[in-house]
Amino acid sequence: MEPISLETALSSFTETWSPRIVTAVNDYDVRVAKVEGEHLWHVHDHTDEFFLVLNGELHIALREPAGERTVVLPRGAVFTVPRGTEHKPYAPVPTEILVLEPTGTSTVGDRHDEVPDHVDATTGHALA
Repeated sequence: MEPISLETALSSFTETWSPRIVTAVNDYDVRVAKVEGEHLWHVHDHTDEFFLVLNGELHIALREPAGERTVVLPRGAVFTVPRGTEHKPYAPVPTEILVLEPTGTSTVGDRHDEVPDHVDATTGHALA
């Protein structure tokens, strides 16, 4: 139960799209990840997904009843993808994010496209 430096946590790994759990709040994991390029289309049927961009820029494509749109999150921006919304994160430059999700939530959701080799299908890794 000591303070955790996000900078130190992020410097402890190099893999992209492979989040590390930095702490927990009630039944939620606080995860940090390095991301670049495309993730994959996926859906979390039972939970929202909260994103905070620490450095860089994150784009999130959304498939909504009204059609597709993309939200752009610059450094310091937050966005919540509502449960049941198909989405695909994309980072045009190396980006660092913080994600808040219920413990045990898969990075590729409950339904998804084929998982590319550069995406880690995980419920989060412990910090080294």
